[in-house]
Amino acid sequence: MNETTLASRLDGETLAYLGDAVIELYIRERLVRSGLSKVGELNDKARCCVRAAGQSAAFRNIESKLNDFELSIFKRGRNSSRLSPPKSASMSQYRCATGFEALIGYLYLAEKRERMYHLLETAYTEKDIADT
Repeated sequence: MNETTLASRLDGETLAYLGDAVIELYIRERLVRSGLSKVGELNDKARCCVRAAGQSAAFRNIESKLNDFELSIFKRGRNSSRLSPPKSASMSQYRCATGFEALIGYLYLAEKRERMYHLLETAYTEKDIADT
C-alpha cells in the first residue's frame, strides 16, 4: 500500500495524532532557527502556537487556500466523534485544531511535503511566531 492510499484510509483522529507531532516539530524548529536559545522561552512560545487556540487561528490563515480534497481531510479530523477539548479551548477551537492537525498529518504521510510546508509557512507567519 502506498503512502497516499494509507493516508486516505486513516481516520481523522489518527491523522491528527501524527499531524500534531509534525506541527510541534515545525514550530520548535522555526523557533530555534529564529535565534532563541532559552529553553523556557522556547517552550512558552511553542506552547502558544501548538495549543488548540493557536492552531485554530493558524488554520484560519490557510482555510481559503485549500482545495476541495484538502478541505475534506480537514473535515474528517474536525468531525471526529471522540473529541474532548482541554479546559483551555472551546469545542469549536479544538475541532478546528484537530482538523488542521489531520490535514497536516495527511500531507506528511502522503509525502506531499512541499504543499505541507507551504501551508505551515502560510499558517504561521513570522508575526504569529514573534507575537507568541
